[in-house]
Amino acid sequence: MELFGADEQSANRTSTAALYSGTFVWEKADGTSEEIKVPGRYQVPAGETMVLTTTLPDNYDETAFAIRSSLQDVKFYIGGELRAEYSTKETRLVGKNSASRFVFCPTSYKDAGKELRLELTTYTSNYSGVVNSIYCGDQSAIWQIIFHQYAPTTFIGFFVLFSGMTIILFSMILGFLYHIDFDMEYLGWCMTMGAVWLLGESKLRQILVPNASALSSLCFVMIILCPIPLLLYADSIQNGRHRRMYLIAGGIVLANFAISSVLYSTGMKDYIEMLPLGQIILAAVFVMVYVHLFQYLHKSKYHTDRLLLVGLLLIMVCVTIESASVYFVTSVSGIFTGIGMIILLFVNVVRTVRGIQHMEDMRQQQELERKQKQTEEMTLQMMRTLAATIEGKDRNNCGHSIRVAEYAALIGKRLGLSSEEIENLKDCAYLHDIGAIGIPDQILSKPGRLSEEEYALMKQHTLIGAHILKDITLVPHLVEVTKSHHERYDGTGYPEGLSGAAIPLYARIVAVADSFDAMHSRRIYRNALSEDQIRKEFSESAGKQFDPRISAILLDLMDEGHLEDVTSKYKEMENSLYMDSNHTINKFISDVFTTIKSQEDITSYDFLTGLPLRTLGEKQIACAVQDHSGCLAFVDMDNLKKINDVHGHKAGDRALMTLGKLLARFASNGYACRLGGDEFLLFFPDITHEEASEHMTQLFHQFHVLTRDDAEIQYASLSAGLYMCSGNEPFPDCSSKADNALYYAKRNGKNQFSFYQPQIDHLSTSVSGAGNNLTQIAKSLQDSGSYMGALNLDYRDFARQYSYIHQLVIRNHCRCYLIMLTMESTGETSPSIEKAEQALLQMEEIIRKSIRKIDIYTRYSSMQYLILLFQPLESAIPNIMDRIFMRYESFNCSKEFHPIYDYQAMSEEEHKKY
Repeated sequence: MELFGADEQSANRTSTAALYSGTFVWEKADGTSEEIKVPGRYQVPAGETMVLTTTLPDNYDETAFAIRSSLQDVKFYIGGELRAEYSTKETRLVGKNSASRFVFCPTSYKDAGKELRLELTTYTSNYSGVVNSIYCGDQSAIWQIIFHQYAPTTFIGFFVLFSGMTIILFSMILGFLYHIDFDMEYLGWCMTMGAVWLLGESKLRQILVPNASALSSLCFVMIILCPIPLLLYADSIQNGRHRRMYLIAGGIVLANFAISSVLYSTGMKDYIEMLPLGQIILAAVFVMVYVHLFQYLHKSKYHTDRLLLVGLLLIMVCVTIESASVYFVTSVSGIFTGIGMIILLFVNVVRTVRGIQHMEDMRQQQELERKQKQTEEMTLQMMRTLAATIEGKDRNNCGHSIRVAEYAALIGKRLGLSSEEIENLKDCAYLHDIGAIGIPDQILSKPGRLSEEEYALMKQHTLIGAHILKDITLVPHLVEVTKSHHERYDGTGYPEGLSGAAIPLYARIVAVADSFDAMHSRRIYRNALSEDQIRKEFSESAGKQFDPRISAILLDLMDEGHLEDVTSKYKEMENSLYMDSNHTINKFISDVFTTIKSQEDITSYDFLTGLPLRTLGEKQIACAVQDHSGCLAFVDMDNLKKINDVHGHKAGDRALMTLGKLLARFASNGYACRLGGDEFLLFFPDITHEEASEHMTQLFHQFHVLTRDDAEIQYASLSAGLYMCSGNEPFPDCSSKADNALYYAKRNGKNQFSFYQPQIDHLSTSVSGAGNNLTQIAKSLQDSGSYMGALNLDYRDFARQYSYIHQLVIRNHCRCYLIMLTMESTGETSPSIEKAEQALLQMEEIIRKSIRKIDIYTRYSSMQYLILLFQPLESAIPNIMDRIFMRYESFNCSKEFHPIYDYQAMSEEEHKKY
């Protein structure tokens, strides 16, 4: 509560320190005199000395007189003696007036009754004739009174100066942290300049700085230059909205400063004499800035912006009062301006805090978006790498996506897309086949054509890819391209059956680029198409599969050679496709896929034989077939079922293990795999027909040596079909031909191999030869009746056997006849395998329809059938066979073959031929 007590400073102030109460007489230049009041202002021309006199009282005992000069030279005479003098004429560098300050004249009791003469001289009309208050008393007491009157304004000036410098420093730090310019920094410069003006106008400036003249001049400079930071402040708030106008205003301010400084330096005019123009400019800038800020901020939703307008209006009023007071009072304190600037400072601090909060929110939002973008970019990069890794698993498909992206970019450029749109298009093309990650590898790498079920599964890769990429917002059109790049222009594509313009443009572009690269690239199931074939394909498919306009652009690019440039550039590109953008991510993904692939490879080997299983083995062999000529061999183990049935599966497994080890040894410089069951596939690269024949002969011999001494697997033998590959044939074609060769090898008897031939040899079957063969077959069938061991039959085979035996019992008086039907070639040239097979199939159909249900037939070799007849009379056999032959001829079957037959009774040794 003591804070609200009495003013102890005033209570302790000595009574001896007070204004001088004596009378002053103005001694005019014309010789007249006039008693005047002090303080006051009188008509004195600039440059003329104003002389004031007074007589000190008889009881005078004070120690000092003091007066504040207003740009005046001051002289004190006591008793005609110059006691004190103030003039900066000899010390100031420029200007024509001495700076305002308090001037003290020492006195004593000895001066009682003497005349005190005071001379005041100024060279500017602004302060000519000005007489300020005159103090009399102890010098320290006089200073105490001066401090009491003017210290608050000085303190305000220091506070504003400190605040301004702090704001500048704080704004610079914030600017460094947030990388933007804060408008509060320019307010800090305004405050600093205002503080310099306040301190320059302070009545205490002579004790603040050693050179009061410099501070006085700086005070006027601040007034002239003050509009500059004010304009910068307003421009920063409005984000350069009126910058051109502000630049013009700033130029006027600088021009005024330059002119005023020149006049001041030459002594022609003081700054105070040029002050009215500077104040007019300052007022005009204030009004202009306030109007602009009012237009900019009055609709703001933030209260601090409205408070800023109030603060600006308040400081405008304060500055106006201070500026006007220069012309009406002799002493300007600047307290109004200081208070106004403090209020404006408070408003701006609040506004800046609010701005920082907003920026921090924005920064956090941007950081969140940046992290999201970074996450999406990383995800996108990982997906690109995944796509490239998937492609890299098939060397024929490696680099497919980047080539498609480059082709699509060329098409997009021709369509007039912007550079940003082209980059987006390329990003979409990079990932158009990302859905393949969800398709089994055995389907992706299948050497032959896909089945309907496999193709239906393959078509799902578009939907899988769209689902994977659904959350990626970084690349426009990414999902629609991934989903729709297999749509057809006529609406028969998948997955949605879109047509025409309903298919997104980017998807139509990628569809054309994708198809071109597929046609132009080698595949495991076919060779690359020629340019003529590609042109024909695109010409015929324009308007059906492809957008006609885009298809025409692609053909133009082909004719101009641009597509071939892309192909050449990326032809040898391996799975390091995207390594340049993020090596760490790619290495990680590559390592993961290498590990996964090694695990897949482990599971892709047959644990029994040690050979690759079908998926891996066919892929390896298909790649080798495309790069090398050589021999492709289908190998089949004969009698495996018999071994399993008689001796059990352990014996069958032992036979498979024996063959697997043998094949692995023979394929040390080639490839071997187990297709399944008792079937194997081999490829011997870069060998001739003779070398292949020698290899197979050795293989058959060594397998026989390994199995002949094992009672359980001694029945095992081999059959093989071989095809000599040329090195540029699709694997499915080679595989089919080797399979055909195996088929004919087995039809002609087991334990042999044959090479694929586009034509078959003449069949020259003599009577004796056929008879001997038939006799051997009959004996073999008879001997099979002594079969030892349990016969394991399924239900259908058992039912057939039962029905057969039942019919045999009922008709046990019938005899059994075995007939061999042989197809002979009628021409001099050998017919093709395809024609021979067609003739055999027609004959089989005729036999099936011509014999009874109790009769049995089977195909024995590539050109022969066996028929088992149950007939009461032998004489009926020719009728049956004639009926079969007549039907064969009546069906317009191939005339290149002529059927013959021979037969014998199962219980007789003789046989007959017809």
